[in-house]
Amino acid sequence: MKEVKQVETGASEKFDYLRYIAETTDQKAILRDLMAAYGEDVWNYAFSICRKPDLADDITQDVFLKVYRRLTSFRGESSVKTWLLTITRNTALDYKRSAFWRRVTLMDMISPAGSHRSAENEAMENLTVSSIWTQVLGLPPKYREVLILFAHHQLSMKEIAEVLGISVGTVKSRLHHARLNILKAKERARDETD
Repeated sequence: MKEVKQVETGASEKFDYLRYIAETTDQKAILRDLMAAYGEDVWNYAFSICRKPDLADDITQDVFLKVYRRLTSFRGESSVKTWLLTITRNTALDYKRSAFWRRVTLMDMISPAGSHRSAENEAMENLTVSSIWTQVLGLPPKYREVLILFAHHQLSMKEIAEVLGISVGTVKSRLHHARLNILKAKERARDETD
């Protein structure tokens, strides 16, 4: 068995060796490495799209199942992180289009507030208390996605365009509008406290 090649080209890209995946038989080990390195990023991005911790868990699990099945199809045309976030976005959007998503959302709307509060839900609510995170989650989806991919996941404009399937110019425009919306929200919050 040939040694798995790992070339580190920076903090964000540690898995260049995936293009050599056909040469190895230990795909489970590679999947474990990917999950350890990018699991949190995948979950956070899924949560930013669906805004539900339990669905983000399901989406993350589905993403890594898809990755496992498609390890040999990774062509190396983009970074591994871009590839994973693209799969995450597509999976999350599939969930949102599904009848399951509509039922879960409807149940959340008709359930009395606080009726099923678990420790996990309370912990997640505490994590999202940060005003900036709340403001980002309050942005329209097209602005929220661009801002999260840029600021949190530190993708380049080109990588964001690849993940979202839009032009680099559109990415720049959406990022500009997202930043303006955050600044306006900060100003409104400051005016309310004065």
